[in-house]
Amino acid sequence: MFSGILVKILSIALLITVGIVLVLGIGTLFKGGETSKKYSNKLMQLRVLLQFVAILVLVAFAYFFKN
Repeated sequence: MFSGILVKILSIALLITVGIVLVLGIGTLFKGGETSKKYSNKLMQLRVLLQFVAILVLVAFAYFFKN
């Protein structure tokens, strides 16, 4: 019971984190100028990394908590 709630909370937190980084990256991209040059690519790289981690964690949850 407790582990199911923990899995749901962690899954939602990971997905929200990826969404926030995505929105920040797109916002920085559209802002343009020096800010875009400095941060846009790094934020998108961070998004890809976070997506990879989120997918690994979600697949691990699905594997270990089949019931």
